[in-house]
Amino acid sequence: MSTKYLAAYALASLSKPAPTQADVEAICKAVNIEIEADTLAFVMESVAGRDVATLINEGAAKMTSMASASSGAPAGAAAPAAGAAAAPAAAAKKEEKIEEEGDDDMGFGLFD
Repeated sequence: MSTKYLAAYALASLSKPAPTQADVEAICKAVNIEIEADTLAFVMESVAGRDVATLINEGAAKMTSMASASSGAPAGAAAPAAGAAAAPAAAAKKEEKIEEEGDDDMGFGLFD
């Protein structure tokens, strides 16, 4: 699918709940995008009957499944565990760094 047509469809959906192919074409022409009729027809068939919120949710679900497949672990399980472990370590490093700098430059270094 061509993202330029999806973007035009999303933009058109701001003023219409179900944009038509003519609406998408008008937006593309307004910004000098060359229209490939076959590709645009395929995109319009693919999004038919679904609103933009549904399309975004479906796309997000696909992105999540791709991320979990590439890491070998469920995306939902790995991210919170990593974030929880990193937060205390980062806070300890930050406190340590502040203590080392002193009050000479009041925390504002020339090259920080």
